Amino acid sequence: YKFQVIINVLLYVSVTEYINGHVHLEEYESDGKLFLTEAFNVIMEEILHKGTDLKEKVCEWKDPDQLRALLDLDLREHGESHEQLLQRVRDVARYSVKTCHPRFFNQLFAGVDYHALTGRLLTETLNTSQYTYEVAPVFVLMEEEVLRQLRSLVGWSEGDGIFCPGGSVSNMYAMNIARYWAFPQVKTQGLWATPRMAIFTSQQSHYSMKKAATFLGIGTDNVFIVQVDESGSMIPEDLEAKIVQAKSKDAVPFFVNATAGTTVQGAFDPLNHIADISERNGMWMHIDAAWGGSVLFSKKHKHLVAGIERANSVTWNPHKMLLAGLQCSVILFRDTTNLLMHCHSANATYLFQQDKFYDTSLDTGDKSIQCGRKVDCLKLWLMWKAIGTHGLSERVDKTFALARYLVEEMEKRENFKLVCKGHFVNVCFWFIPPSLKGKENSPDYQERLSKVAPVIKERMMKRGTMMVGYQPMDGRVNFFRMVVLSPQLTTKDMDFFLDEIEKLGKDL
Repeated sequence: YKFQVIINVLLYVSVTEYINGHVHLEEYESDGKLFLTEAFNVIMEEILHKGTDLKEKVCEWKDPDQLRALLDLDLREHGESHEQLLQRVRDVARYSVKTCHPRFFNQLFAGVDYHALTGRLLTETLNTSQYTYEVAPVFVLMEEEVLRQLRSLVGWSEGDGIFCPGGSVSNMYAMNIARYWAFPQVKTQGLWATPRMAIFTSQQSHYSMKKAATFLGIGTDNVFIVQVDESGSMIPEDLEAKIVQAKSKDAVPFFVNATAGTTVQGAFDPLNHIADISERNGMWMHIDAAWGGSVLFSKKHKHLVAGIERANSVTWNPHKMLLAGLQCSVILFRDTTNLLMHCHSANATYLFQQDKFYDTSLDTGDKSIQCGRKVDCLKLWLMWKAIGTHGLSERVDKTFALARYLVEEMEKRENFKLVCKGHFVNVCFWFIPPSLKGKENSPDYQERLSKVAPVIKERMMKRGTMMVGYQPMDGRVNFFRMVVLSPQLTTKDMDFFLDEIEKLGKDL
């Protein structure tokens, strides 16, 4: 009897809690949908409307302590009200850098494409993982088609590839596949079964080459740095010398990385010369075209990557020049022997069952080093559908035209000095304040010049008028790197840029 009473009480409590909980759940879902709707309105107004308005700031700078206090970042035991949460959304929008602003020139991504953004929103809402056809049928087929089209632009009718979380990971994939191609026993036996390996890359290549060598256990001492010319392009003769040097140290040359569009100067390595050297030495040739690959869309400018079809693999980031939105990066392979799958597969039977009712070759997840993998193809596919190959070609050509205009106008002004005349859309220059004019031979000239860019950068950030990056490099003191990207830009924006630099630095 006591046992029955206890059971009845427990049942009553359970049913009551379920009913109350169900009501609360419905209320929560209703409140959540309302919040999403209102938050989306904030996003539209504060980011996509104000964030692209020339009259608005690129950023509203706050020092870290100020920003922590304004955002109230603490996480607490109980939740906040609808209005408090909306204010959180407004604050995040207000104090974040507006990378969609036409005068954000700071990185190798900028602007906004609304079709690509729609794809990003749709991707987030569907919230699936791109590893099997059964959970991502649309995106498995879509990724396959987008990769096929990108390979075709490279010049390959066949091949393989996969979307990766950024260009650094794409480069790491290339190095890992190259190592497996050269020493397949490494997958099962590890580095004990391989000789000392040698990697070759230019002194202006992306730092991800060294990170990949570290991550894969090859070691940065085995990354041989090849010299570049004044424009930043790899010198083939020095590559041959470095290969001889590596062999003299009993290292096996297996991987050479050429760059199509270096990060700072926008230089393109001589791909055909490097391919010749690579073939003679039996090496895997990879091209890091994360930045410059999009010139393949342009009939006017694709000569910059002449010879790209001779590579074994290519990294390409459509989230950069094409404005697909972060992140959108691919690694493409000329290989048709399924190296990508053979190298990375682990054959997890709970995901990749071979007796499924559909073609299991569509389960591409085992090609990846990840398990869960974000869908990154939709934003590019939807944008490509919207403006076509022709529209993407026009986008690339417009950035080149604006960069040329900027250089021409810069050369007319006595306070600007180009680091070198490049072939791409990176414009590298020093601003020479009036106080330093004619003092190039002074012993402290370089030291004083090095302080100019950081001060101008601080002033523009605090004013919120624009953002542009600077850096020292290869013995050159701090200089600006202006990157022309956004399709919203006009020649008036280029004029504003030059005027603003002069205004911010004339008193230094």
